[in-house]
Amino acid sequence: MDHTNDTHSPETERRLTDLEVKASFTEDLLDQLNQTIFRQQQMIERLARDLAALRDQVPEDSTTFRSLRDELPPHY
Repeated sequence: MDHTNDTHSPETERRLTDLEVKASFTEDLLDQLNQTIFRQQQMIERLARDLAALRDQVPEDSTTFRSLRDELPPHY
């Protein structure tokens, strides 16, 4: 490899450009993934608050599970 020549071959220039394009797309994808994770974390936190609020609405003495099928009238 000749290190005395500071100019790059057209093939080297093309490969460098390709790598720069890939790096740019990778940065954009990483930003999109970070935004998605942030939104999902917000949703998880909201759902956890909603679940806690629903649990607070359930009377403490109702520890046994009741199926909605148990509530159906006999003719179903």
